[in-house]
Amino acid sequence: EVELLHAGVAALNEADAVDRDTAWTAKDTALHLVHQVRRSPGRDIAYNAFVSQQGQGLTDFATWSVLCTMHGPDWREWPADLQNPRSDAVAALRRTHSDEVDYYCWLQWVLDEQLRAVQDEARGSGMAVGLMQDLAVGVHPDGADAWGLQDVLAHGINVGAPPDAFNQQGQNWSQPPWRPDRLAETGYAAYRDLLRTVVRHAGGLRVDHIIGLFRLWWIPQGRPPTEGTYVRYDHEALVGILALEAVRAGAVLVGEDLGTVEPWVRDYLRDRGILGTSVLWFEYDEAGNPLHPEHWRELCLATVTTHDLPPTAGYLAGDHVRLRDTLGLLTRDVDEEMVLDTAERQAW
Repeated sequence: EVELLHAGVAALNEADAVDRDTAWTAKDTALHLVHQVRRSPGRDIAYNAFVSQQGQGLTDFATWSVLCTMHGPDWREWPADLQNPRSDAVAALRRTHSDEVDYYCWLQWVLDEQLRAVQDEARGSGMAVGLMQDLAVGVHPDGADAWGLQDVLAHGINVGAPPDAFNQQGQNWSQPPWRPDRLAETGYAAYRDLLRTVVRHAGGLRVDHIIGLFRLWWIPQGRPPTEGTYVRYDHEALVGILALEAVRAGAVLVGEDLGTVEPWVRDYLRDRGILGTSVLWFEYDEAGNPLHPEHWRELCLATVTTHDLPPTAGYLAGDHVRLRDTLGLLTRDVDEEMVLDTAERQAW
C-alpha cells in the first residue's frame, strides 16, 4: 500500500497541473496509515483531552465528514433521518463508524498541534503577533456548520449586501445568517465556541464584515439582493464576547469595517480597542476628492486593495468596468460608467 502511494505521489509531482482530487486521495490514504499507528500513553492522554475540550462541535464535524464520504457533500440531500445531527440515526452511525469518526477528530488534533507549533515558533523568533487568523462572515450552506448548527441559523435566508458604488446590483453571499433570537436563547454558545476555537493559537484575528455584528442584509432565497432588508443583532453582546475571547487569547482584533456602515459603528469598535480597515480606493474627503494618507483614520489596517476588489493593475486599466459589463452587472451604460471611472482614476 505504501509503495502504491509513493508511485501515485511521484506522478502527481511530475504533472503540469494540480490534480486536487488525486492529491487528496493520496493524502487521505497516507493519513489513515499514520492514524492506525498506536499512540504513546502521553500522546493518547493529550489527544483525549483535546477531544473532550472541543466537545460537541468537534464530534459533529467528524460525523459530518464521515457522512459526506457516504452520501455526498450536500447534507440536505442525505436520507431524512441523517439530516438532523441529533437524530437517533446519526447517533447510531457514530457507533457503527466510530473508527472513521475518530480519524477525523484526530486530523483536527494534528492540525491544532501544527498551528500551535507555528505560533510558538513565530512568537519565539520575535514576531509580536505571529499568526493572524481570518473569521469569515458566514458558512457554506452545505457545510458542517450549517448541518450541526441548524437550531441557531436562519433557514431560507441568504446573507449579502445592498447595492453600492462597486456592486450596483447588490451582493448575495449564499450563506445562512445567525438567528439573533436563537443566539440569545442559547447564551451565544455556538458563537462563543467559534471564536474560542479560531483564536486558540493566534496572535490576531481579522473579522470579515465586522459590521455584521450590528446588522446583516437578509435576502429571502430566490429573491435578488435588491429585495433584502437589514436585520439587527445585539451588538453589545456580540462585540463584547468577541473582545472577551480575544483578551483571553491575547489576540489583537482587526475589523473589516467597509461597505455600507453607520458612522457610529466605527467609533463603537474603536472605543473598544478593535482596529479598523482602510482601503485606498475608499478614502475620500467631504468634497469627494481622494483623501491624502496623512488624513486617513488611525488604528487601521491600511491596504491598497482587498480580495473583493479588482487587481490594482486591472483597476488602473479599467478592466473591471468592461468585465462587469460583459457579466451584466452594471446599472449604467458602459460608456457612462467608463467616463466616471476614468475621472476617478485620474483624480487618484
